Amino acid sequence: MTRFVLDSHLPDDHLAKALAADVRAGLGGTPKTLPPKWFYDERGSKLFDQITELAEYYPTRTERELLRTHSGDVAAACPADTLVELGSGSSEKTRLLLDALDKAGTLRRYVPVDVSPGALIPASEALLTTYPRLEIHGLIADFEKHLDHLPDAERRIVAFLGGTIGNLTPAQRAEFLAGIRGGMGPNDMFLLGTGLVIDPAVLVPAYDDAAGVTAEFNKNVLRVINRDLDADFDLDAYEHVAVWDAGPEWIEMRLRSQRDQRVRIGGLDLDISVAAGEQIRTEISAKFRKAGITAELAAAGFELVAWWQDPDARFALSLSRPA
Repeated sequence: MTRFVLDSHLPDDHLAKALAADVRAGLGGTPKTLPPKWFYDERGSKLFDQITELAEYYPTRTERELLRTHSGDVAAACPADTLVELGSGSSEKTRLLLDALDKAGTLRRYVPVDVSPGALIPASEALLTTYPRLEIHGLIADFEKHLDHLPDAERRIVAFLGGTIGNLTPAQRAEFLAGIRGGMGPNDMFLLGTGLVIDPAVLVPAYDDAAGVTAEFNKNVLRVINRDLDADFDLDAYEHVAVWDAGPEWIEMRLRSQRDQRVRIGGLDLDISVAAGEQIRTEISAKFRKAGITAELAAAGFELVAWWQDPDARFALSLSRPA
């Protein structure tokens, strides 16, 4: 019996159709928007890896250190036989959780969930080598739409790391958390990574580094549209902008047009006008306070079990169970 099973819940043309729909809707509206998931082609993923090593970008290394310190506590609180990871990507930080569960003697299966087989498959193959007793059930799926496809187990930890929940609006978060809760059994737990509200003087540079790597990462979404939808965006005509919005308490990344432009998107048979100074929002990254995320979890039917944050209160891991 193979230790690696891969199920796909996405048709072969899913990404192409989703990109087309998102671009048509986002660039046809006012204000113009694009979802951040389209940053991450091969080039974008490499740029993001560079971002995580920048001095200004604290979230990844802070979360990694929290996992290094508290994965044993997670395994003690929930001695799970199955670890589910939503948006698994390279599964790098996952190894800290896998190590803790393996040491506890409960781990049997890992379920990575990602839209990209190009990331999921090699990451899974590497883990199979490192953990010779581990079974992996990979799911090529959209975690916002396919939560009902997660395999059952006696006791699961469902992990959603990286502060990715901050890319969702409050309404999207409520729907997502309710979906997670709806599929959980009484023994399951939910591990969530969240960026915290901090001084904008520290927060904003994390999304606008001095070396300009984040600016290149931001513009990569236009490069993806040019390539995959036969568009003619002039990347040099856009300026990277990162702004802290104190109302909803989130960072917005935007691309600001430096001149009036007419853009042809051949794959959609669409022409759009972008005025000088007009901005395309490419990402929100909400930051949280303990009381706020506890309330959002409670509204979805969760009870907070544990909360860990770094000494500078920049990032947190929360462990919750069905209430």
